[in-house]
Amino acid sequence: MKNLVRSREFWLAAAILAMIVATTTRSPNFASAGNLAGIFNDTAILFILVLGQMGVILTRSIDLSMASNLALSGMIVALVNSAYPGVPVPALMLLATLWGLGLGAFNGVLIWRLGIPAIVATLGTLTIYRGLIFLIAGGKWVNADQMTPGFVQMTRVEFLGLPALSWYAIIIAAGFFVLMTRTALGRSIYAVGVNPTASVYAGIDVGRTKFIAFCISGALSGFCGYLWVSRYVIGSVEVAKGFELTIIAACVIGGISIAGGVGSVAGALLGALFLGVINSALPVINISPFWQMAISGAAIILAVVLNGSGDKRGGRLILRKTEEPT
Repeated sequence: MKNLVRSREFWLAAAILAMIVATTTRSPNFASAGNLAGIFNDTAILFILVLGQMGVILTRSIDLSMASNLALSGMIVALVNSAYPGVPVPALMLLATLWGLGLGAFNGVLIWRLGIPAIVATLGTLTIYRGLIFLIAGGKWVNADQMTPGFVQMTRVEFLGLPALSWYAIIIAAGFFVLMTRTALGRSIYAVGVNPTASVYAGIDVGRTKFIAFCISGALSGFCGYLWVSRYVIGSVEVAKGFELTIIAACVIGGISIAGGVGSVAGALLGALFLGVINSALPVINISPFWQMAISGAAIILAVVLNGSGDKRGGRLILRKTEEPT
């Protein structure tokens, strides 16, 4: 119980609950089951993207191209659906995922084989992917009247009271939890972030592990490309523009250390939910959009401070440096 109270996840969950209670005093319907389910559904895409970014950040890297990957993958499937309406929607979902995987692998190769710093490589591909959207679409948008009903409805079909979009997030989160806590790959990702040198001595290929993390990030971004276009019924170069900052913010708030090696799936998801509740709660109590950004920014700074102090307390030393004999 003592360890639970000390955990970042406990206090983040408490903060989310406090926001819900406080907002309910102004709007009693805010805490209704239907509204909370709506907030969860609105945050579902962010949940998925945060998991992909988490895997990358844990390896001491960062992926700034996730939102651009999402937009490009979404535009690809929107154009295919518009031109070839007979293509099954599951095939389009697979196409978006594989396309995103390819873009993520391209990032991984730049970082693994060419040794380009992740922040530089993904900043470059962020721009490249946005430019490709404009080129393949000719600067045009794909609107609702150009999409088939099945393409649009796939994220809206309800099961046990929740839309399919929410179930996609739940299933992927469960799978990612198993990946990070029960597999050799998950342990390798954490080990690379904690101590790359010790990881090499343990037989872990650091570059290859980072490459796989970027592939996972890319595949999830591609899949979310379909989800976004289906959910908001629009494909354009402006889709999810700037959303990469929201993804990173959710990771940091959720306790994913930008120094690598520290963080949990639960924390990442709570970080995303924290931002989702803020975005839904502040308008209800008539808070200006400018204050919404300020509050979110303050939460990020506080999270970085807490992460820094947590790293000092909770770091694990895998390989000690020995002093040279004098």
